[in-house]
Amino acid sequence: MKTNKYIFAILSAAVVSFASCDNFLNTEPYGEFTSAQLSEESIEGLLASAYAGLEAHYFGNNEAFAGPSTNWIFDVRSDDAYKGGGGVSMEANIHLLEVSNITSDNVSCLNKWQNNYFAISRVHQAWRGIQNAEVDGKEALLGELRILRAWYYFDLIRIFERIPYFTQDDDPNQARYDQYTRDEIFGFIKDDLRTAYNNLPSTQAQAGRFNKYVAAALMAKVSAYTSTWADVIEYADYVIGSGQYALYQNFADMSKIEFNNKYESIMAIQFSTANNNAHINWSNLLNTTYSEGNLFGNGDDFFLGSQNLVNAFRTDANGLPYLDNFNDVKVDGSYTGNVDPRLDLTVGRIGMPFRGNTYTATWCRAYDVYGEYSGKKGLIDPTSPDMVQGFPWGASGLNFCLIRYADILLLKAEALIETGSDLETARTLINDVRQKASRSVSATYTPQDLDPTKANYYVAGYPSAGWTQDYARKAVRMERRLELAMEGNRWFDLCRWGNVVEVMNTYYQSEAAIRPYLAGASMTNEKIFLPLPLDEVRNANGLYGNIEE
Repeated sequence: MKTNKYIFAILSAAVVSFASCDNFLNTEPYGEFTSAQLSEESIEGLLASAYAGLEAHYFGNNEAFAGPSTNWIFDVRSDDAYKGGGGVSMEANIHLLEVSNITSDNVSCLNKWQNNYFAISRVHQAWRGIQNAEVDGKEALLGELRILRAWYYFDLIRIFERIPYFTQDDDPNQARYDQYTRDEIFGFIKDDLRTAYNNLPSTQAQAGRFNKYVAAALMAKVSAYTSTWADVIEYADYVIGSGQYALYQNFADMSKIEFNNKYESIMAIQFSTANNNAHINWSNLLNTTYSEGNLFGNGDDFFLGSQNLVNAFRTDANGLPYLDNFNDVKVDGSYTGNVDPRLDLTVGRIGMPFRGNTYTATWCRAYDVYGEYSGKKGLIDPTSPDMVQGFPWGASGLNFCLIRYADILLLKAEALIETGSDLETARTLINDVRQKASRSVSATYTPQDLDPTKANYYVAGYPSAGWTQDYARKAVRMERRLELAMEGNRWFDLCRWGNVVEVMNTYYQSEAAIRPYLAGASMTNEKIFLPLPLDEVRNANGLYGNIEE
């Protein structure tokens, strides 16, 4: 597994500035390098600038928060999370997404679009520079850029139904939103990833730099989205067979800086508190619990787990989740049954530990609107010297994993189940992930987030008896929800499974009893994709149609 520790946030020394322009797709960076000026240092600077696009932090702070690279607002679109904050009027743009009131003038729609296309512009700036330079390992350097470009376009095509696609050699001013079909764009993404896999080394000297297995992992994820199951298995096997990754020993390890770029971390955004906190996770800035005594600073308590999600962590007498009727029983203060320990490693519950402190109602900014269940995964121990005291609230150098090893194991299991080719191996992979949850129960692991004296933690593996394809499909889908909760995956899983409309309408109807602001919300097929941002349509000189609402 990876053990070297190097934050690839030399970013700050080399981030390239961008000019302001009506059509940002044609944004030209200041300070273009000529081939004669390109040195090893300047090439690294171009790469660093391209990687920095993953932060989605360009001008102020709110473009990163409202159009986050972590995609937490899409968890809010799903049945996993509430927007949170002081009430529905705060960041109303995200509230509208939560209740499926989808309009083209929503600033989150605009920010997400702009952030990714700014990032693509950085990739192409670096590409042109490296392509013209006399440098060793050119194809490997371009391989890193191919992965970045693939990620940004993959992120866009999951969110918007049609997008303009262009390469480093194309004129963005001529890129129409309907020039390529969705299938064609997925094909371009996969082509980049195949080439990257073939040209990148197995390891990199600098942690956080992409290697060939990052390309393989992203290829598995993209292929799952297109239901190309043979490719999922092939590329997941490359990652698994590399021997470079392993499941965390404890589920809580993902929230410790000492585990950055280790164990499960395959593709991660590199964050740092250096350089006056320029490279902290601005996407997560306001998603910090209110906390009694301001342990995490003056947090705004956005992004809370839903009651529906919390109920999903209920387990039966055999330590297995309730796959069909998990929402029949409310897991609240009066609940005395079994729960999966990942519940208390994902959200705060009143009376339970939260990073070594007791989570109470005073930690909840708007308890009457959003209840409890503040998100935990993005927060480290508040007593750690690695956490910023004061503003930015709860900030640290904790990386954010866009793809971690458990995700790949579960994608392979899903592919084996969907093809019906090897249900037993799929069961083993799922049980490996569940075993990690089981071994995470500890009263001594610090900071404390579990209390076995207050909760009945019990999670066990699936037995072979009754392990049919239909049952296995339900099991792997539930496992993805429990394992990856509040990490930006749930909405996209529901979309690719084709049940997002059914799941969300059931969720709205049941959850409205405790969250009245959800009353009347409804999901339809027409609301799944965000519309092209109105401002970009107006500025595109007809390339994006003439939509005005």
